[in-house]
Amino acid sequence: MRGGRRRSQERTIGDIARVTVADVQGQSEGQPALDSDGTAPVVVSVRDVEKRFTIRKDNSLKERVVTLGRAGRRHSEDFWALRGVSIDISAGSTVGLLGPNGSGKSTLLKILGGILEPTTGTVRRRGRLAALIELGAGMHPDLTGRENVFLNAAVLGIPREEVERRFDAILQFSGIGDFIDTQVKFYSSGMYVRLAFAVAINTDPDILLVDEVLAVGDEQFQKKCLDKIREFQQQGRTIILVSHALGQVQDLCDTALVLSDGEVKFYGSARDAVQNFRDILEGRRVAEAEAAAPEENPTPGEVTAVSLTSGGAPITGLLAPGATIEVTVSVANETRLDRWNCGFLIENSVGNLVYGTDTLRLGSTLPPLDTTATVQFIVPKVVLGNGKHFVHAFLSDERGEHLAIQRDAATFALEDEWRYLGSHRFAATATLLGEPDSELSVPAFAETSE
Repeated sequence: MRGGRRRSQERTIGDIARVTVADVQGQSEGQPALDSDGTAPVVVSVRDVEKRFTIRKDNSLKERVVTLGRAGRRHSEDFWALRGVSIDISAGSTVGLLGPNGSGKSTLLKILGGILEPTTGTVRRRGRLAALIELGAGMHPDLTGRENVFLNAAVLGIPREEVERRFDAILQFSGIGDFIDTQVKFYSSGMYVRLAFAVAINTDPDILLVDEVLAVGDEQFQKKCLDKIREFQQQGRTIILVSHALGQVQDLCDTALVLSDGEVKFYGSARDAVQNFRDILEGRRVAEAEAAAPEENPTPGEVTAVSLTSGGAPITGLLAPGATIEVTVSVANETRLDRWNCGFLIENSVGNLVYGTDTLRLGSTLPPLDTTATVQFIVPKVVLGNGKHFVHAFLSDERGEHLAIQRDAATFALEDEWRYLGSHRFAATATLLGEPDSELSVPAFAETSE
């Protein structure tokens, strides 16, 4: 009975709390224990979850009273925010939730955190959970930051002695300073986020849920948050985050879930999820363009072919650092383009842009595009970092707006070299000052004979 009352209390508190902690099973011990088969245990299991909201069309209390009973059904509409969602999340993984606005991401995150109950289906959690869901929720505006820290702790069932022990760490991470004794109704949105995140990470969670709230903080605080998330990853904690920063998702997440209209469209690697999400956005853009101008083709431009070579030969294996690559892009447009532009982008394996150029940036003057054209770019002595890289090619107008883009049109990988870290390789020297013969140098790449 005691455990049942506690779980029921947490769900009630979850409706108003920004940071929710739930001890369902297990303790926070850093690296997760493996199951008997050697795999990481499932800490969040979602089965056939659906969520329905009722949208009322009454404009006043009088209309609500008049339309009570069966007549009220004509003045309301059911909206299904989630439909048939089923996923398993293993301990120690970082999962991104992607989807267009209104796709159900925040609703699913609230259900995972126990803030909302699903209309149908089940959600099972294992471990202590902390959630940063909504800006300002769970804080009383008339209380000071200090009082809200202790209020949140009391709501979450954390002993006062433990909060006092961690208070200095919470204050230091938040960067609130002397404003900790100011009523939070005078806080900026960034101060809200900093204090709430500082409280959440100091509850020692096994599972951390993060909505788009990190976008509110400044650059320095975002870096602190990302560093803390990476620290949690190294400790084997599970993180589930909602973000529209696709590069950040590819950088942080092992896997990602794509939602659209409340349904799961993809669940797999973060890079493939980002590509699926971009396809959904492009489909919506085309549909909106067709609806706005049915007589016009919404996609008149096309990247028809992309080839990647080195020294004129196809790249079949690992590319040696310092090699030359040629990117050949063929484009077409249904109507004549007097001014147009063609280019390519290179991203690394975590989705970060490491290089890009186009004919406009190179100062090339192109003749009008009547039907088709082919442009070749030559990049001598590539000094990008280790690992696999992805090439995207595009056709754009004179303003640089894309008329067509082909993502992942080609790939190449560079040989690993232990002497380099990061996205590029640069020549460097190291000298012990006062010792003229101590200079050590590392070239950006090994010189090869042409």
